[in-house]
Formats: sequence, C-alpha cells, structure tokens
Amino acid sequence: MLPVGWSLLVPLKALPRAKSRLRGAPAEVGHDRLVVALALSTVRAAQRADGVDEVVVVTGDERLRRELTPFGVRFADDAGSLNGSLTAAADALTGRPVAALTGDVPALRPVELAEALALATVRSFVPDLPGDGTVLLAAPAGERLRPEFGPDSAAAHARSGAKRLDGAWPTLRRDVDTAADLAEAVRLGWVPGFS
Repeated sequence: MLPVGWSLLVPLKALPRAKSRLRGAPAEVGHDRLVVALALSTVRAAQRADGVDEVVVVTGDERLRRELTPFGVRFADDAGSLNGSLTAAADALTGRPVAALTGDVPALRPVELAEALALATVRSFVPDLPGDGTVLLAAPAGERLRPEFGPDSAAAHARSGAKRLDGAWPTLRRDVDTAADLAEAVRLGWVPGFS
C-alpha cells in the first residue's frame, strides 16, 4: 500500500514567548538558539517520515520563518491562538489528511512518526510520555482536525472523540518542556546543532 500524503502542521510560538520553562538550560546556549534548534530538528525529521507530503509551519515569528525557509516548508499564519491557528491552517487543506505535530520533539525518528500516522485511520492522537499532553493529532481526509491543545490536552482530545494511540514511540512522545526533558532528548539521540 502506498503511503498516505499527509500535510503536517507544526505550530511554533514566537521566540519571545516560546519554551519559557527552558530559559537558561543549557546556560551556555542562548534561549532563541535553543528553540530554533528544537524546531529545526523536529521539522527535518518530520519531512523524512514516509507518508508526509509536506510540512506547514504555523507561526508569525519572522526569525523562525527565515531559519526554516531554506528547508522547503510552507508557512501558515498565526491566528492568535494555538487551536485557532491550527484550525485555520487545517481547514485550508480541504480534502487532505492533516496532522498537527508539536514543534518540540527534536529526537524524533521519522519511522516512529510514520508508524503513528499509518495507524490514524480515524481522527487520532498520540499522548506525550507523561500521558497528559498531546504530541500528535491526526485527521484523515474527510475528517476535521478539531484541535484541543492546552492543559490536559490528551484528556480533551479523548473527550472530543479522537482515538488514543499508545505506541512505543519514545522519540515521538518525548516533547521538551524542561531541562530534564532536554537531557532525555539528548539521551535518545538528539545532537543539537546550534546556529
């Protein structure tokens, strides 16, 4: 069976507001450089996943746009809120399978993303490693994405009728919010390249 052509949305906050719990970790790297590195690693891995036709970065941040433009991504505007921005970007892709992937899974192995997307035959989500957040929300063609990101988003997506996918995908499920998460991403194989 041929891979499904997913459009993958990657939302990225403006750098001044992004990853506030990571400020100062690691101390020798500027915060903006760290956030850009997290995003770039995530996007590049997603582009290599079987079944992903395109990556659409959802952001209003000009530096992020400059940093990611050379890698062939498309961009969608930040509509003011995470869920509103994702909804607008997904609705513009009518008739296509659409998924939203958080921009902070830098250790991501493309095969794990491909496996999760292949299982998303109905609207589905993948929780983060702690189990309360969401790293991936996927809606096959004909279904709306209907994102519910925010606190306890895994429970919110389950309540909204999305199917929970609990695969053994350590690099997909390891989002980075804290210094401990960052260390775990490095342990999983992420080699940060700071620009």
